[in-house]
Amino acid sequence: MKRAFAALAALACLLFASGSFADQPTEWQMDLQQAATPIMEQIRWFENYTLWFIVPITVFVLLLLIVVVVRFRASANPVPSKTSHNTAIEIVWTVGPVLILLFFAIPSFNLLSAQLTQPENPDLTVKATATQWQWNYEYQGGTELAFDSYMLKEEDRAAAGKEDKSVYPRLLAVDNEMVIPVGKTVRMLVTAAPTDVIHAFAMPAFGVKIDAVPGRLNETWFRADREGLYYGQCSELCGKDHAFMPIAIRVVSDDKYAAWLQAAASDLAGANKALMAAVDGADKSVQLADNVSN
Repeated sequence: MKRAFAALAALACLLFASGSFADQPTEWQMDLQQAATPIMEQIRWFENYTLWFIVPITVFVLLLLIVVVVRFRASANPVPSKTSHNTAIEIVWTVGPVLILLFFAIPSFNLLSAQLTQPENPDLTVKATATQWQWNYEYQGGTELAFDSYMLKEEDRAAAGKEDKSVYPRLLAVDNEMVIPVGKTVRMLVTAAPTDVIHAFAMPAFGVKIDAVPGRLNETWFRADREGLYYGQCSELCGKDHAFMPIAIRVVSDDKYAAWLQAAASDLAGANKALMAAVDGADKSVQLADNVSN
């Protein structure tokens, strides 16, 4: 009975604590990552919507090819028809694709409009500057904060407290994550160093992908609706270490974000460790429940 209560307590901690849930690629993944923003929700809907057209069209074309191969092969049709025009067929294969493209165009234009329309009063503005091969984040507004974000090296995992590769995966985890509050509109200013090359800021779970061009300031936005740790990468071929330029964004509650921002202004490493301890509290609760059962 004691073990059962301990197991229930552990399960409750996992379900209701803020936990360090991480969105990242999975083995044999065929679908898009789960949406963490309204824009990504629309992207996933549009993908499923287009499949209702793509799959029937593909099957229809395949069936036509099979019919042509079977009915009009040389042995079954030694004298080929000399028919060169069919008004009805030409009308169908002209009007049909136009209507299909129209069904694609309306929702896709709505999605593009939502992506490209910048919010008038964002809650937070962050500038991301790319260089070979790392990101620099600058928080603009009340508290000025800037730091670099490099891919986490294997030998630095223990010192950073990021030994759990299920949460901090190899080649995606970084030393300093970009931290934002949940449910807030974030305006992203994206560029690359003046003497660098073109990079791209991409976060799949947010539905964000925008080029970082030297000498140009591109702009995008997102609003993460659930807490967690999200991973992306530079999505522009930028040199020999292109594959080692990850992006990590940690979404936390308002109070955790405010505490982190205040502490990070003077001690970034300490603020990150304190935030990790607060977010990973669910794991400690599970361990405590296990100890009680013993």
